[in-house]
Amino acid sequence: MRMLSWTACLFSCVMCSTVLAGTLEVQLTDQQGVPLADAVVELYDPASKVRQTGIKEVAQQELTFRPFVSAVQVGTQIDFPNQDKTRHHVYSFSPAKTFELKLYAGKPEAPLLFDKAGIVALGCNIHDYMQAYIYVGESAYLAVTDDKGVAVFPEVPDGSYQLKLWHPWQDQQVDPVQTTLPQQKLQLQLSVTRQVKPSRPKKGFGNNYQAAALKSQRYAATY
Repeated sequence: MRMLSWTACLFSCVMCSTVLAGTLEVQLTDQQGVPLADAVVELYDPASKVRQTGIKEVAQQELTFRPFVSAVQVGTQIDFPNQDKTRHHVYSFSPAKTFELKLYAGKPEAPLLFDKAGIVALGCNIHDYMQAYIYVGESAYLAVTDDKGVAVFPEVPDGSYQLKLWHPWQDQQVDPVQTTLPQQKLQLQLSVTRQVKPSRPKKGFGNNYQAAALKSQRYAATY
């Protein structure tokens, strides 16, 4: 009987855990109703102690940062492997993380720690057109929308969250909205001024990084 009792208790706990967590799908479009890729969605609960840090990667491939937008939790380390035949000089002067990886090939000696929430704009001192963004959030529940404008959060505990949105092309700072789970799907809209994603130009080195970085700093100041 004791074994049966423990088995029943364990089954009950597992069932409770299953009921209290579910999958949320966020569908994001722009003001024209067109799916919006590369947007960060953060679900923030100040009381949550869940950590999902570890080591992530932002690569340089075909003279382009990949991915264009990353989202990581405070305390995450990021590697910047150079997969090109030419050397790169990666840096950021964003308040959330100022650093410089001087001319290098291959993989830097150690990943960098991102320990402050905010937006980090990346650039290359050799190839000015190269740009990318790292959103450093306080929550473990972070996702970036795909080409269909969809961000998926598996196994999110039920409860009340601040839902934050960010995109490098957004027209203005977006205030967090309160949302309560469980919900299976949310449909949201964000006003942006669409641009062409950075890619290797046919000629020259480009000069659009600085303007984009300054724009991201403006948003970071009010994170």
